[in-house]
Amino acid sequence: MQDLVIRDADVVDGSGAPSYRADVVVDDGRIVSIVKEAAAAGCQRPTAMRELDAEGLVLSPGFVDMHAHSDLALLRDPDHSAKVAQGVTLEVVGQDGLSYAPVDDRTLAEVRRAITGWNGDGADIDFDWRTVGGYLDRLDHGFHGEGIAVNAAYLIPQGTVRMLAVGWEDREASPQELDRMRQLVAEGMEQGAVGMSSGLTYTPGMYAKDAELTELCRVVASYGGYYCPHHRSYGAGALQAYEEMVALTHEAGCALHLAHATMNFGVNEGRAPDLLALLDKALAAGADLTLDTYPYTPGCTTLVAMLPSWASEGGPDAILARLRDEATADRIRHHMEVLGADGCHGVPIEWDTIEISGVATPALSSYTGKTIQQSADERGEHPWTTARRLLLDDRLGSTILQHVGHEENVRAIMRHPVHTGGSDGVLTGAKPHPRAYGTFPRYLGHYVRELGILSLEECVAHLTGRPAARLRLPDRGLVREGYRADLVLFDPATVAAGSTFEHPRTLPTGIPYVLVDGRFAIDDSRRTQALAGRAVRRTPAR
Repeated sequence: MQDLVIRDADVVDGSGAPSYRADVVVDDGRIVSIVKEAAAAGCQRPTAMRELDAEGLVLSPGFVDMHAHSDLALLRDPDHSAKVAQGVTLEVVGQDGLSYAPVDDRTLAEVRRAITGWNGDGADIDFDWRTVGGYLDRLDHGFHGEGIAVNAAYLIPQGTVRMLAVGWEDREASPQELDRMRQLVAEGMEQGAVGMSSGLTYTPGMYAKDAELTELCRVVASYGGYYCPHHRSYGAGALQAYEEMVALTHEAGCALHLAHATMNFGVNEGRAPDLLALLDKALAAGADLTLDTYPYTPGCTTLVAMLPSWASEGGPDAILARLRDEATADRIRHHMEVLGADGCHGVPIEWDTIEISGVATPALSSYTGKTIQQSADERGEHPWTTARRLLLDDRLGSTILQHVGHEENVRAIMRHPVHTGGSDGVLTGAKPHPRAYGTFPRYLGHYVRELGILSLEECVAHLTGRPAARLRLPDRGLVREGYRADLVLFDPATVAAGSTFEHPRTLPTGIPYVLVDGRFAIDDSRRTQALAGRAVRRTPAR
């Protein structure tokens, strides 16, 4: 007797092909048979220990979050409904060039401080690993040896690698240091990473010149991995930054996946067609190229990320020392407000677009949900004074929403055939970006059902089959016999994001069933205790 048969589902298989009616049989974590139009054909229907009536529901592969910041949440929160309830069955972590492996004792302490705003300080985590393989083993072990909520793949964070080999200095790596970085990337790929990420507006990764990045990408390419850069500008120099990444990976012979590929700030309003033309030209020339986006206009990062890069050289303690010094702080303000700091993508900062979404220090919670401009007005002071005080008092731990996006750009980019979905969801803070809880149902509800921007079949392909192909996973991302039973059942008439900017932690509606490796993580709209997720490792190509 098989484990499960899902009867009369409208199967949207993740390939982009038209949907079809079928009974789908699951056993031992895999799809073992698909019987199309079983009832209409009058043939003997499959049986199983559990039979689930899926009339009126769409059965699709589980959604792949190509840009997640759940590096510690997967180890902290066994429930993890923020992603499970959306139908996410696989997350790609290690994003934006900063994460927790590979590290030594020094860099672990430094990176924990640097990305407290993304993941919390990790005080509740036993950091019993130092290598990429050790981190992946820790994900496998999860909670008391039972695993984690969803599957996870890992990108080697180039900024952390540079932190290990070079430090926080703004200088070129020596030949010996570059060799050390090559070695670290090779070891991470051999241990199961799927590629390498960069955060080229974050220190210390942003100090790497193109030649250095190209050499590291050559290593990634030799293992069949891909490069996922948060590139050098999403504002004044956005198109040039995209061109830089395309050229760099072409030189290295490396696949490219553009992280949260948006065109933001006033200088880029209506300029998505320029980006898409650039990508189409590269694709026509043979580039192996994909991208991800989230279906919202505001971005999300840390407040300290807005500073000019020179102010961040040396790491968190050096930043705090510069902020305490009056003359240096005024120089920082001038760069941010007048010149346009590289941390703010070359655009002079507009304090009324910077909303505090979370603080690391509970006593500072009065800032949360307000823009810097609003808090400054309440205090009768200049907004830089407010921002500077918050950076110091919160020890750089504050997260922000940055309201600088354009809806027409969001819609145009999501239509592109190499587009995939990524939440870029930060799960910390009192008022996180709603994309952390709503990205995937928002695609299906708002952009498919309400606006018709994408067909249902095409959208599901963007969220499942295409990202699985980018990750080169041979048995995930499609509803196919023999594939892993990472599956979602949703109601196309009601699926919707519940999260809003006012209530960002509200769970979605219309997703009553989610299976991770054949086990129900969501059953009749309720979270089960299943922890079927594991680390998904790349098999080295050589």
